[in-house]
Amino acid sequence: MEELSIKIKIADREYPMKVKPSDEERVRKAGKNINERLKMYREKFGIDDKQDLLSMVAFDCLIDKMEAEESNFGADETVVEKITELNQKISQIL
Repeated sequence: MEELSIKIKIADREYPMKVKPSDEERVRKAGKNINERLKMYREKFGIDDKQDLLSMVAFDCLIDKMEAEESNFGADETVVEKITELNQKISQIL
């Protein structure tokens, strides 16, 4: 599968990238989300330094990722528990 050459603008700077066609929408959406968060922090805290803003966004994104991983882990444990219960019930019936 051939990759697409695209440019993503983050904090008024363009970044050329090569992405799979199936990933293009996700990558563009991620760039848009980063810029929205930059704008939110700039307006909320009155910070203009791009490095500070990008650091805050990176920190914020990592927290979101960690929360998602923790909730997925909890869901995985629930699924394993349910499967174990079902296996026990099936074993009792057999």
